[in-house]
Amino acid sequence: MAHLTTAISDSALASLRSGLTGPVIAPGGPEYEDARTVFNGMIDLRPSAIAECASVDDVRRCVECAREEGLEIAVRGGGHSVAGMGLTDGGLVIDLRRMHSVTVDPEAMEVRVGGGALMRDLDATTASFGLATTGGRVSTTGVAGLALGGGSGWLERKFGLTCDNLLNVDLVTAEGDRVHASAGENPELFWALHGGGGNFGVATQLAFRLHPLPEFSLGLLLFHPDTGPGVVRVYRDLMAQAPDELGGGVIYLVPQPEPFIPDRLVGTLMCAVVLTCAGDERMLRDLAAPLTRMGAEAELLTDMPYPQAQKALDDPHGYRNYWSVEHLDSLPDEFVERFCTRAHQMLVPSPTQYVLFPFGGAMDRPKTDYPVPWRHAAWAVHPMAMWEDTEDDARARQWVRDAREDTRPWRTGDVYLNFVGDEGAERVVAGHGLDNHERLAEVKREFDPDNVFRRNHNIWPAHTAYQPPRPREG
Repeated sequence: MAHLTTAISDSALASLRSGLTGPVIAPGGPEYEDARTVFNGMIDLRPSAIAECASVDDVRRCVECAREEGLEIAVRGGGHSVAGMGLTDGGLVIDLRRMHSVTVDPEAMEVRVGGGALMRDLDATTASFGLATTGGRVSTTGVAGLALGGGSGWLERKFGLTCDNLLNVDLVTAEGDRVHASAGENPELFWALHGGGGNFGVATQLAFRLHPLPEFSLGLLLFHPDTGPGVVRVYRDLMAQAPDELGGGVIYLVPQPEPFIPDRLVGTLMCAVVLTCAGDERMLRDLAAPLTRMGAEAELLTDMPYPQAQKALDDPHGYRNYWSVEHLDSLPDEFVERFCTRAHQMLVPSPTQYVLFPFGGAMDRPKTDYPVPWRHAAWAVHPMAMWEDTEDDARARQWVRDAREDTRPWRTGDVYLNFVGDEGAERVVAGHGLDNHERLAEVKREFDPDNVFRRNHNIWPAHTAYQPPRPREG
């Protein structure tokens, strides 16, 4: 691997600026601070240059420039990575936000999406045709990062993971080549792009399968936190029998002002049940009956366009963030008690959330061998600490670590890597499964033998000097 430099030369910067369609931003300019800001306010990296690419040729020139200059590359799509992987210190950021086109082919039931598109771009365009594909759970997530990492979202129980709906990807490789990956062209690379993240190149365009979604409804029930264990058990039992149309989760959170939330609940810890339904309000109310009979402190059950529902729980930008995840095959009462007890130790008031997501449905019935073993778990336990004051850093991180530790007797060891920061090589291996990871490393060796694309949950090329450790048991 070539020695890295931490500053772009004046000549290379001038060449990029004259050769790119989009602007190239360097430190000192008025746009620089805004351009280097990402979702997680803890990330304070200062790239040597940020290239706002507007075309595939722009991306190719950036890759070639970075390699010639010995600069680390970071690829920014949505900038939502909690680890701040869309930035680099001193290197070159390939910023795809100008490449956000979304084109629907309603007859083929397909959509083509630019590498810098956000979920809100995708959802708004497909909804105008009464169609959708599995997205994330907030509107500001980058589509490419979500899909290449596997893609978990509200519609996964109905339509499978985001990557299950991935039809093809156009990449710019570490050599600056344009490569198309699909089931029939570069099939091994296509397999690797279903969970292997940004390890193999810059995704400039992706195509997805679409599904009819004529109706969608959303429910949000707020309960007093002390009733949490009973609420979680009822929700657990409900989801064990629920149709694929029903999704959602249990979320301990601090509600913000909304028309349906009494003022006395704003700013206080609550146990919320989110219910998402690929059906109308009547269907949602019928399914939610075991929960609505429990006497919520506040209740919203309504028809809502899917794009609007995707925005309902958007995470606020700019806060300090530290997240993680564990997966469980079951939700025993003992863990329910631990989960609810740990929620009372959250930073309050803050946007912190402590989430239980139910899996199952279509995501657990794949006809593929994609490297996303966590899809077969029954539940995801997702502590998301978000706070403002640097003095709370240690406390917030420890709360997330303690929440993970609470799962130890029951966890599967799998990891949905889009839900975690930099937790080390063992967790990356666990995210794919050992055999899958070794296969991914072979694909990495073919398409990026020098590990140029490493600002991600990195997979080292096979047969290099460094090999990540095998995951420990438990």
